[in-house]
Amino acid sequence: MQEGTIGSFQLIKSLNRSIILNKIRLHAPISRAEIAKQTTLTPPTVSNIVKELLENGIVVETNQGESSGGRKPTLLKINSNAYYMIGIDIGPKYLRIITANLNGTILQSAQKSIPIPISNQTLLDFVTQQIYTLIQAHEQEIEKFIGIGVGMHGVVDVLRGESLYAPSLNLRQIPIKEALETEFKLPVFVENDARVMALGEAWFGKGSHSENFITVNVGRGIGAGIMINGKLFYGENFIAGEIGHMTIDLAGIRCSCGNYGCLETVAAGPALTERIKREISMGKESLIKQWVKDDLNQINGKLVFEAAKSGDQLSIEVLNQTGRYLGIGLTNLIHIMNPKHVILAGGVSRAGDFILNSVRETIETRALTPSAKKTEIVLSDFDEYGTAIGAITLILNQLYSGT
Repeated sequence: MQEGTIGSFQLIKSLNRSIILNKIRLHAPISRAEIAKQTTLTPPTVSNIVKELLENGIVVETNQGESSGGRKPTLLKINSNAYYMIGIDIGPKYLRIITANLNGTILQSAQKSIPIPISNQTLLDFVTQQIYTLIQAHEQEIEKFIGIGVGMHGVVDVLRGESLYAPSLNLRQIPIKEALETEFKLPVFVENDARVMALGEAWFGKGSHSENFITVNVGRGIGAGIMINGKLFYGENFIAGEIGHMTIDLAGIRCSCGNYGCLETVAAGPALTERIKREISMGKESLIKQWVKDDLNQINGKLVFEAAKSGDQLSIEVLNQTGRYLGIGLTNLIHIMNPKHVILAGGVSRAGDFILNSVRETIETRALTPSAKKTEIVLSDFDEYGTAIGAITLILNQLYSGT
């Protein structure tokens, strides 16, 4: 893309503009006078900035409000289709990408397998290609795009926009922000996948009415996004939330991180499938054995869930055991962070009550106090594009914060 042909992010993003935009977003329809009343801005300042936002198209006038004695005020709301964003989920196996409007409504989406073997450069080339492919549907309104958000599995340097370590791809020091900003001339924000999931829940999901909650992504790995007082918690070196690598079993098997008995080795997707393969190979009866015609390499988490729904006792038992291990990890997290609630997301969580009930029972048994035992554990409403939706909130956070 040619520089200057896309985006109005910096034009929109200033402290006063962002204050007004956020007020309109949260309280629309709202009048200019009410905005001035609810902020520290003067009425002339509000009027001038609203005029700019109307000209810019991000705000539109709507129906007139109730009069308090004078002329009826004209109310304002966000024009959700004024601008578009690109959200990307770079997972262990798949790249998922969306375009969305300012309300978080998905306009286009795509899922592609990440080619293996892969290097830093081939991954960046692959991501670039998928962005170009998706935005072709918007080629007549390309100037509407204002940013790219990326949710990346593994350890991320948020300030540099760099993937420090992507364990499932065995890649390090991937300059995602630098590469995509150079190519697309748009602001790019990069974050760990579990943390963008938490942001997505805070903006559009089950975390929208809470300032203290944790989103736990349980898939091929396990990670957590921790929200404290409405803000993401990173820790000193960006590894806060790597709960998949808390030790659960001192005598456990070796984890991809090099340690033994990590939570991921007993509760992540691969652990679940390996457990049921082992049980079947040792002679346990299961519908799955018939379904895969003794080819145990075909077994995956989705198949285990389908078998459980069909009443397969081995699958139900393995899912329940996975939930118990996960419950132990979450109990540790509850004792450290004491969140209002925990939101479970990711592929393993889609097993629903087969996992959730044993998670809750384990926390009920092990948590320290009556209130901790009753910590609310819920499932995310987002589908497989939850991380990509979370990624666009990286842009919205910047747009509405003015920082």
